Amino acid sequence: MQVCSHLVRSITRLLPKCDNRRVIFPISLIGFGILGWIASFGLTLERIKVAGDPQATTACDISPFISCKSVMLSEQAALLGFPNPLIGLAAFFAPVVVGFAILAGAKFKPWFWQLFVLGHVFAMAFVLWLFSQSVYVIGALCLYCMVAWTATIPLFWASASYAAKEGAFGERFKASGTVVHEWAWVITILTYLALIVPILIQFWDYWPSLF
Repeated sequence: MQVCSHLVRSITRLLPKCDNRRVIFPISLIGFGILGWIASFGLTLERIKVAGDPQATTACDISPFISCKSVMLSEQAALLGFPNPLIGLAAFFAPVVVGFAILAGAKFKPWFWQLFVLGHVFAMAFVLWLFSQSVYVIGALCLYCMVAWTATIPLFWASASYAAKEGAFGERFKASGTVVHEWAWVITILTYLALIVPILIQFWDYWPSLF
């Protein structure tokens, strides 16, 4: 009983010191990093399946325009000469590791945040390019890919704004970084809408085929 009482008192003392705003960022890094990694892993498995049997269908081939196979067999699906999901398998580990490190109390130098954000800038640019290729060139959507996009977008906005807020890009960007970081979830939703609307319009005639 004394041990339990001591534990309760300890937790009670620690709770007021817990800054939820400082916890949300690393947890979001971990959560979206895991989500992106799972999507990349799933797509990698499907790619291996199709490589072994070109006639095989994937788990997300559910309509003529929602087809992972149509996307993964395109030239755009191997931009660097190997399947794109392999990039995701490696890249999505980074935010997970950084998130756990922050929860453990780690502090990073400005140069680290600059490189971390630079990686997310490339990731965001890659997402926008893949989006344009899928919607307007290939003419098909990949569910696993879109899950990876869903993870990358909030990771980009949260990481870039957090780094700016912490002064990684100099004092003059601290104020704007703070504002963007506080509203990162809104900006993320707006970014989602900026991608969803063109998808709805481009494939407007195909949506009834899903029902």
